[in-house]
Amino acid sequence: MAKFNKLQVMTAMKTTGMVPVFYNGDAEIVKNVVKACYDGGVRAFEFTNRGDFAHEVFAEVNKWVIKNCPEMIMGVGTVVDPATAALYIQEGANFIVGPLYNPDVCAVCNRRLVPYSPGCGSVSEIGFAQEHGCDITKVFPAGNVGGPSFVKNVLAPMPWSNIMVTGGVSPDEENLTNWIKAGVMCVGMGSKLFPKDVIAAKNWKAISDKCVEAFGYIAKARA
Repeated sequence: MAKFNKLQVMTAMKTTGMVPVFYNGDAEIVKNVVKACYDGGVRAFEFTNRGDFAHEVFAEVNKWVIKNCPEMIMGVGTVVDPATAALYIQEGANFIVGPLYNPDVCAVCNRRLVPYSPGCGSVSEIGFAQEHGCDITKVFPAGNVGGPSFVKNVLAPMPWSNIMVTGGVSPDEENLTNWIKAGVMCVGMGSKLFPKDVIAAKNWKAISDKCVEAFGYIAKARA
């Protein structure tokens, strides 16, 4: 059962403006990455469903996070079907994210009042997702769909939209400024925030520092 309600999830995403996206089959590595992000100011974290027994890793990590990072809101990404969404919700996922839009996932999430952010690549998909109760729609892959100009042009006729972008987002000032100025609610960041060499070296402080740096750019762009 989700620890945080829909309003708390949306508020955390909007307030911080960034949701790290990460997967590793080693639960201990995931715990360290989550803690590093938490120390860097992150309050919403997306664990991606990308490996065998990934749900077991998430279950272990989420139990640990509840005790050790009490304000961290854990969600699950790369969810493409309702059965997988139901599985992770049962394991405490506070939000569900997908690379595509599946209305059947909406039904599962809405029943438990768990936010579902589907991947959308067109204005029509965003509209259909909103009709089914998706408060936050994810433009994915954002860099290929059209970049910041796509977001800006969607918000012109649909200003009520809450858009998260993933794919083509990096923790540098120019990139983050362009997305924030375009009007995104928040950005999702994966490999650019967690370089393989940093993970291999277990340099957790570098991750914390990078999060702090990214939040600084976001705050500056919003000012």
